[in-house]
Amino acid sequence: MCEKYVIVFTLIAFTASFVSDCTAKIAPDFIHPCNTTDPECLIKATREAIPEFSKGLPHLGVPSLDPFVIDNLPIQLPGIKVTFYGGKATGLKNCQVLNVEAYLEKNIFKLDVRCNITIKGKYTAVGRLLLFPINGDGDCKIKIVNSIIKLNITTKYFKDKEGRDHFGIKNYRYSFDYGERIVYTITNLFKGNPELSNTVLQFLNENWRVVTEEFGQPVVDYAINVTITTARKFFDAVPYDELLYVPIPKY
Repeated sequence: MCEKYVIVFTLIAFTASFVSDCTAKIAPDFIHPCNTTDPECLIKATREAIPEFSKGLPHLGVPSLDPFVIDNLPIQLPGIKVTFYGGKATGLKNCQVLNVEAYLEKNIFKLDVRCNITIKGKYTAVGRLLLFPINGDGDCKIKIVNSIIKLNITTKYFKDKEGRDHFGIKNYRYSFDYGERIVYTITNLFKGNPELSNTVLQFLNENWRVVTEEFGQPVVDYAINVTITTARKFFDAVPYDELLYVPIPKY
């Protein structure tokens, strides 16, 4: 008789363990779901998540955002072609969250952050930038101070193959303020002429806003696209009910 009870309890324990494994929590511990869409809670939860999320979640297929790699980024503008390569961008983990708004029924999500970002890598440049002919090939460092990024995301909902609901990104728009200052450190703007290279570099830093508005948009587009692509991978992996304790709208 005792053996029968042992067998029954063993089967119950095995079944409980199996069910537990199948429904194991996917979201990492730094995700603290809100019980409401009140901005105060969403801002707090986002601030707590960004530093760890930026490191990446390899087991979920989510790559690092700090640093994120710029393998090859060609920028073709009127009169000049610039290519960044072998680069890394850092600073996203320390972005300050200014505002978060979620309107679930309207499929709207808004995020405003202030960031200090540094981009380091190699570059080649041929053509004319503003007043100067450029023929450069060297190291490049761009430091962006207190930039403001505002994302306006159109959301969607979908089910995975297990039937669990997920939050998704349908499309997005953004605005970007270049902030208080951008500092350029660029070597060899003129091959074999360090004096002229330094003169042009000084001009670029003195007129940083004009310069950045001339060629900065593709760099920002690249960074935002990397961020959105990474967020999509995260939302594909983690179910809605582990991100927000608010009933999902009908869809």
